[in-house]
Amino acid sequence: MKTVLFVCKKNGGKSQMAASIMRARAPENIRVFSAGAQPGESLNGLSVQTLEARGYSVEGEYPKAAEGELVEQSDLVVFLGNEAHLDLPEGTPSERWSTVEPSLNGIEGEERMNLILDDIEARVNDLVQRIS
Repeated sequence: MKTVLFVCKKNGGKSQMAASIMRARAPENIRVFSAGAQPGESLNGLSVQTLEARGYSVEGEYPKAAEGELVEQSDLVVFLGNEAHLDLPEGTPSERWSTVEPSLNGIEGEERMNLILDDIEARVNDLVQRIS
């Protein structure tokens, strides 16, 4: 069984999105977790709303720290965005997804979240193809 860990800075939005999509799309032999380099207090409400509108669930999820066994037992660590940084055990494969950030172009709210989710969905679909 392979374990994929998605990490963003706060574990309130992008890493939760990626994990939720991956859980829905990956084969049963892939375990999926999300965590934050500096976890926040709660999930991003608009992220959750956008995920649920597309049929994904984050039920039972909350921001958690990327540390200990969660990191050590991961076969792949995927960093979302450029703000999250971790010292990984030697030999742990990782990749960084520089996801779109529509707010840099003045796009906010639901439209911003949908564009971010579109980008993450495409990246997760590619990842599922590569590791399945």
